[in-house]
Amino acid sequence: MADSNAQPKAARNFDKTFEEEKAATRCLVDMKTIQLNAEDLYDREKVDLEQVELEDVWVLLQTSENGLDAAEVERRRGIFGPNRLEEKSVNPFLQFLSFMWNPLSWVMEGAAVVSIALSNGENRPPDWQDFVGIMALLLINSGIGYYEERSAGNAVKALMDSLAPKAKARRNGQWSEIDSADLVPGDIVAFKIGDVVPGDCRLYDAVNVSIDQAALTGESLPISKSVGDQCFSGSICKQGEAEGIVSATGANTFFGRAATLVGAENDSTGHMQAVLAKIGGFCLVSIGIAIALGG
Repeated sequence: MADSNAQPKAARNFDKTFEEEKAATRCLVDMKTIQLNAEDLYDREKVDLEQVELEDVWVLLQTSENGLDAAEVERRRGIFGPNRLEEKSVNPFLQFLSFMWNPLSWVMEGAAVVSIALSNGENRPPDWQDFVGIMALLLINSGIGYYEERSAGNAVKALMDSLAPKAKARRNGQWSEIDSADLVPGDIVAFKIGDVVPGDCRLYDAVNVSIDQAALTGESLPISKSVGDQCFSGSICKQGEAEGIVSATGANTFFGRAATLVGAENDSTGHMQAVLAKIGGFCLVSIGIAIALGG
């Protein structure tokens, strides 16, 4: 691993590097047509930065082993944004109430009100038993939905909290420690045993590297990595040391895409919720028709 006071390295002999790469493929499109932006770099139909040969990665990300200069870092930060994920702040109380705002819940809430209003005739006391039973079912149903959604959100937050706060990056030929949020695609980073990988990167120098990415991909054991291999943001270096080219940051990382899908799944209506909504809608229409005919 290079020392922080080391001079810029000479140009790497890529012939040996290419021989060490595994299952790499050439970029299938003219690299001159690929622009330095998220729309081109992360469009798998154009280019896959996880699979193309290392030589193509250097060209596509327009970088070198000496790293980027300050002006280029600022320019890329404006293009790709910071290396972090945006957290949505959700009011827990409103989140809980949202599970009581659907057609089936409306029917049950209406039934609870009717059970009180219509049972008080002929000087009889209100029918609190039906009211309490219906409201208990509503609260239990809402509580289950709230618990499941919060659990999924907490799991994502726990992973986000495990992301590296700091990174060792090479810029203008000099190594320094920076905030991981300041990384941009094309940065050169280094990590060693015990470090958290600060961004998705392709390794161009690796010594006995083993990476624990179980939290991201599910492998039970650390995975050996060599030159040309991909390392994911948030994974942990369990052995060795390496240097790599940052290929993706923020929402464009493997972790960022997964977190986005989880968030989209939480925001969307699940299959069971959709079925219940249709049942509730049918009940509301049926009640409306019955009232109209009865009137």
